Amino acid sequence: MASLIGSYSLSFGLFLSVFIIFFSVRNLRDTEILDKKIISFTFTQFFFVVLSFFGLIISFINSDFSNETVFNHSHTTKPLFYKISGTWGNHEGSLLLWLLVLTLFISIFLIKSSQQPKNYRIFTLLFQQIIIIGFFIFLIKTSSPFNYIFPTPNEGLGLNPILQDPALAIHPPILYLGYVGSSIIFSSALAAMVTSHVSKEWAKHIKQWVLASWVFLTLGILLGSIWAYYELGWGGFWFWDPVENVSLMPWFALTTLLHCIIVLEKKKILTSWAMILSIATFALSMSGTFLVRSGILNSVHTFANDPERGLFILIFLFTLIFLSIFIFIFFHSGKEKIENNFFWLSKETSILINNWFMMYFLSVVLIGTIYPIFLEVITANKISVGPPFYNKLILPFLIPFLIAMAIGPNLNWVKSDFKDKFYMMVFLTISFLLSALIIKQFDINFLVNTILVTSAFFLFFSTSREFFVKRFKNLSQNIAHFGFSLLILSILFNNIFSNEVITNLKIGETFKTEKFTINFENIDQEDEKNFKAIIGKFNIQYLDGSSDILNPELRIYNQPNIITSEADIKTNLFTDKFMTMNYVQNQEYFNIRYQVKPFMIWIWISVLLITFGGSLSFFNKRYEI
Repeated sequence: MASLIGSYSLSFGLFLSVFIIFFSVRNLRDTEILDKKIISFTFTQFFFVVLSFFGLIISFINSDFSNETVFNHSHTTKPLFYKISGTWGNHEGSLLLWLLVLTLFISIFLIKSSQQPKNYRIFTLLFQQIIIIGFFIFLIKTSSPFNYIFPTPNEGLGLNPILQDPALAIHPPILYLGYVGSSIIFSSALAAMVTSHVSKEWAKHIKQWVLASWVFLTLGILLGSIWAYYELGWGGFWFWDPVENVSLMPWFALTTLLHCIIVLEKKKILTSWAMILSIATFALSMSGTFLVRSGILNSVHTFANDPERGLFILIFLFTLIFLSIFIFIFFHSGKEKIENNFFWLSKETSILINNWFMMYFLSVVLIGTIYPIFLEVITANKISVGPPFYNKLILPFLIPFLIAMAIGPNLNWVKSDFKDKFYMMVFLTISFLLSALIIKQFDINFLVNTILVTSAFFLFFSTSREFFVKRFKNLSQNIAHFGFSLLILSILFNNIFSNEVITNLKIGETFKTEKFTINFENIDQEDEKNFKAIIGKFNIQYLDGSSDILNPELRIYNQPNIITSEADIKTNLFTDKFMTMNYVQNQEYFNIRYQVKPFMIWIWISVLLITFGGSLSFFNKRYEI
């Protein structure tokens, strides 16, 4: 019954789009206010999507295996929490969640934009409905979460065990709030161009949506990174996995757009750049949806392996892009009015320069992600693009980017000078001396790492000064920038000072290094409801006489039949001790991976500071960026 209600609700929701579009077009020529019927139909559409989504949730809770989606992604032994999260932990359910957020956001937009011009609101609604209709058709025709199975199976296939994790359970909804939030920005930008509403007022209005999307996307990426760290056994915060990259690219675009909007809000400049970024952000979000569901990416993060579904999204994406280009060329291009020229030493110039750097980083990630795909299509050769590629292209440009980021907030709008900026030279000198002292003690690549760490320390000291000098002025900006400086420092120290040992050991064997000794003492077994755990006991002895006990696990799941490796991590304020173990096939040995990862906890804390800064600006106008 729940599946039947969910299926009919989707059809009703799609049918309501016709009424929304009809009354919206008619309202363009009618009264000066927005027709209440439009708002009513929009909220009713949202209600039907909510009803459909709850229908799928109930089907998962009840283990209704007559529903194909439930059968493919659930099991009677699965805990209730993961039954519920399994609703969106699959291709069909995740798209329904997309649709839910799309209809939710346009409903909120109509409420929050009551002070905006009527035609601007209507055109935003119309463009948003084009996206909504596309997702309705995609769901109903190719990816329905309510397909019926007969005869009804007695048991389901279960959910991939590595996806049964609290962090990953909430990761997709938060990430989608960031992705889908960009749809409102996209629709709003097109509407602003059509109605000639691109102005300081529009920038102030849309900034809240940019901030909200940026905060959710940042949190979503953080949760995914934390999950990959402890669940996949990678032992790091980022591995340039293609599906990681497709979430990072819209984040770069959103971050750039946010700073562009700040400039546009202060001075009516960079309007064309703001429109292009609004379009690009949504296009990159949709591209991520296509790549994850097309089957052309090989990753643990992918939801589907169906090129036909990916082709639908690709065609839909290109349609939206061509529509955007058409509107930009015929309604906005050449209409930008510049109130003030750029002075080379000003806050707006520094923001523009940093925007260029951000776009360069985005381009590097984009090329590294899609180049292997095009190469395989053209030559049938498969290659992977890993960290060396990104490090070579990003690290040299990271240095001037960090220096510009440190200087920019200390400049004035319109025009500045260095007469009262002597403290910057002091910070730069201290940064260099401190960096040289640290790197000399620990690293052989002295010059490169010293310059990198110097630029990171320079940003750190500059952002720290903002707390004490300006206090509550630009507080959200200061917190976000401080968090970013802490993030860069933590990443650099993590990369420079990390240690790793990979070896094969039998029970009772010992492995010695110059700094520590690994003793494989024994293994224990525990039986859980849906898996059997093999738990290793490793005693790590250090030269200073201290020790750690680490207990990595192997889990053998019943449904589906799969073996996973669970890392054991000992965390303190400055260092993570990280260990995994795996079977060596047809041997008595276990493959052991032990890592010492400095400053891991500060990477997570710094990202939380970044999001807190954005959230502070969103909720309290006193602290606006």
